[in-house]
Amino acid sequence: MRNAKVLFKNEEAGILTQYDDGSFSFRYHNDWIVDSHKQSISLTLPKTKQEFHSKHLFPFFYHMLPEGSNKQVVCKLNRIDREDNFGILLTTTKNDSVGAVRVVKVEDQ
Repeated sequence: MRNAKVLFKNEEAGILTQYDDGSFSFRYHNDWIVDSHKQSISLTLPKTKQEFHSKHLFPFFYHMLPEGSNKQVVCKLNRIDREDNFGILLTTTKNDSVGAVRVVKVEDQ
């Protein structure tokens, strides 16, 4: 299992998890949900107490991934399997991304 913090405008909005079977979940933090000034990170992931589940990386996060030759370069330089979308997401969006959302790996404790 791998976990990542999902940051919206540099504030932690929720947790994205990849399970050992390759499925995913996303949930907002309770303090994010109750604050009416905080918005959803995506239209497809509305603010709710419900935990979202998917057999594949959620489309919102998938579309943050590099494609084509950019993906090849990222994978080669970082020694990431081309099929490891979660690993690629963590590598490419931890410091900078298009838009207000970043995804940062939760280090093992």
